[in-house]
Amino acid sequence: MAAQLRLRGALALVTGAGSGIGRAVSLRLAREGASVAVADVDEAGAEETLRALPAGEHRAARVDVGCARSVEELMRGLQAHFSRPPTVCVNCAGITRDEFLLRLSEAAFEAVLRVNLKGAFLVTQAVARALVESGTGEGSIIHLGSVVGKVGNLGQANYTASKAGVEALAKTAAKELARYGIRCNTVLPGFIRTPMTDKVPTKVLDKFAAMVPLGRLGEPEDVADVCAFLASDESRYITGASLEVTGGLFI
Repeated sequence: MAAQLRLRGALALVTGAGSGIGRAVSLRLAREGASVAVADVDEAGAEETLRALPAGEHRAARVDVGCARSVEELMRGLQAHFSRPPTVCVNCAGITRDEFLLRLSEAAFEAVLRVNLKGAFLVTQAVARALVESGTGEGSIIHLGSVVGKVGNLGQANYTASKAGVEALAKTAAKELARYGIRCNTVLPGFIRTPMTDKVPTKVLDKFAAMVPLGRLGEPEDVADVCAFLASDESRYITGASLEVTGGLFI
């Protein structure tokens, strides 16, 4: 999809931007005219994404989304550099620690919820506070959930729980923040080719693709296009929504 510069002049924060969907979202928003703050716990990955962005006032930063102090430092740095808070935030940071329920450790369960759910909460709270304090009167916060948060998935009790929580978080935030002009929505990807799928055998990926009515796995760009729409004024009357990007999986 050709960029339409729907975000010209906007400042966007993307977490988990060092690879996969987060990188694709960063590229898409930049092509739409936004200045993008590329944030990731992997500094090298964030810098690589930064170098891939089209010309503009962009910035890379390290953040551990599961740590309140790290998120606060990120926000202070962004506002000091750009002299304003981000009006677009896309929470892409996420990890997996797959194991069947009977063998899943407490540490693996907590690690996934720390990044995927607590991280989404901390970043959303920090961005929302900054927007409210600035009196901007607008904002779009987008969460990356997952369709498996709705239907469950073998070996992913921790991941599915975290993604179900993210969707609920976004709906509650949408209700609380609407009075400030801040919209909150969730994108629910299906099977998407990302670094998380690199370790999956080809025959397994082919089996997944055969389950999708549109006949293929999704690409990060498929998700990024939807995020760009939700970030733009074209979705100005959409909040508290969950948009599936699944190729028809589970319909």
